[in-house]
Amino acid sequence: MKILVVGSGAREHAIILALLSEAHDHEITCTPGNAGIAHDVPCVSANPNDPEAMASMASQLEVDLVVIGPEAPLVAGVADAVREVGIPVFGPDQAAAALEGSKSFAKRIMDAAGVPTGRAHRASTLMEAETILDDFGAPYVVKADGLAAGKGVIVTSERGAAVAHTMHWLAEGDVLIEEFLDGEEVSLFVFADGHDVLPLTPAQDFKRLLDGDAGPNTGGMGAYSPLPWLANQFGSIDAFTRECVETVALPVVRQLESEGTPFVGLLYCGLIVTAAGIRVIEFNARFGDPETQVVLPRMLTPLSDVLYASAVGDLASQPAIEFAPDAVITVVLASENYPDTPVTGREIGGLDDARSVPGVHVTHAATAHDGERLVASGGRVLSVVARGDSFTEARTRAYDALGRIELRGGHYRHDIAAKVAE
Repeated sequence: MKILVVGSGAREHAIILALLSEAHDHEITCTPGNAGIAHDVPCVSANPNDPEAMASMASQLEVDLVVIGPEAPLVAGVADAVREVGIPVFGPDQAAAALEGSKSFAKRIMDAAGVPTGRAHRASTLMEAETILDDFGAPYVVKADGLAAGKGVIVTSERGAAVAHTMHWLAEGDVLIEEFLDGEEVSLFVFADGHDVLPLTPAQDFKRLLDGDAGPNTGGMGAYSPLPWLANQFGSIDAFTRECVETVALPVVRQLESEGTPFVGLLYCGLIVTAAGIRVIEFNARFGDPETQVVLPRMLTPLSDVLYASAVGDLASQPAIEFAPDAVITVVLASENYPDTPVTGREIGGLDDARSVPGVHVTHAATAHDGERLVASGGRVLSVVARGDSFTEARTRAYDALGRIELRGGHYRHDIAAKVAE
């Protein structure tokens, strides 16, 4: 197939690498891409959030499928514009993408579909917010209602910090204040074609900046898959996945269908396993980063088959997705001062040495070329991905590779998947 991948991060690089690993002979183009992606496939410079530009590019390239990676193009309506010119798209229309673009919309859909989640109230003023905070009590959970690149959420026991976060995001719009849910977080990706769904396998990511889940929230500092503790708790990982499909994913997709806003693409279910059962924290309308980097390398079923079946409404004909038993982890290398004001423009070295470690590959998140130099162009720069027969082996390989990469001021967490390795 001719495939256009829209996006410029490690998630898109992981999708492209999965497509290139297939026996199928795909012709892949990426827009806008980054330095690492450009090493693997042709990249075209364009504004990925411009619906007309993306539709025009897809038509000019005569592609068979467009795969939209990030959330911003979805919320901007890129999928709508591409579908209007008759090209299949993996990614929801603007109306359905509100499941990620508006936390309040997502809560309404969950309520209508009977999906288990925590209590939540929207606030438009600081007075409203403080009343809700005091009603719910600590720990406090405050979320920006719209897109915030993974940085709009705070979970804190300090009321002052919750109020400060609320004041910051009220300047951008409403905030959502939620009941705190205690338990282990799980990310589950589910393919959807507007009516049917097909799940991938769960992963767990690490959102806090520092070891021990300390520091501020980020877009994600690492992830691992599979989750052996889920098998212990639910009898098997498949049993957990089936329950999530039956109680969360399928009801939401069918609810959206009934409202005339069918969801076609990747439904990211952000879940928490509490003492009372599975609860939804949030939904995203696309693959998550960095979980994509650990789930797709384990996928034995050709990714392109499921992407296309989702886009054309044919998931019912697809068999269950198969996965390798390998342990896979990813660790994110970030620029100095990420997530506040990352230092960019610094040279990256040692990548060939890092990739020489067995079972390791590197996906690029924010890299660019400055003449002959490869430089960091954003906050999260690289995702080092390692697989092994065990998490101990995978961790050893990942951190060996990270030790070979040179980026002045670069930093990463040292405890990714440490608990499951123990």
